[in-house]
Amino acid sequence: MVPIGDLVDIRAGYVLALITLIALPVALIAFARTGPLWEGVGKGRFAIEQELPPPGRLAQPDPPVDRKLQEAEARQMLEAKSYRRQQRGEAPLDVEAEVRRLLDSPAAGPAIDEKLRVEVRQLVVARNERRMRRGEQPLDVEAEVRRQLADL
Repeated sequence: MVPIGDLVDIRAGYVLALITLIALPVALIAFARTGPLWEGVGKGRFAIEQELPPPGRLAQPDPPVDRKLQEAEARQMLEAKSYRRQQRGEAPLDVEAEVRRLLDSPAAGPAIDEKLRVEVRQLVVARNERRMRRGEQPLDVEAEVRRQLADL
């Protein structure tokens, strides 16, 4: 005769194996069906990182700058700078001369650092090498460097 304690242990083992054999396929099916749901995590109306609109609507040319408005703003900043200099006991600025010097300077944009120019040139040369490997016509390196720097 088998003791009752051994029967309980055997039944508990069978029950545990039966639960595992039933729960395992159910868990695998549930896991397989959640794949598309994981792709949507973090997206939606209230998400912080939303997809950007197509570049056609995003990149619009800047409106032309009103010269009078530009002069007025530059004059205000230079007058404030001159006032601060006077408060420190230094000689005041000639505001009108500074406005003319700043707005009539030939450099339309910020000065391009030589290291940046060298790096852009290296990128253009590498792009040309890739184009030639694909059998395409190479770009004019200097013209492309000027175009890239103008886009910055």
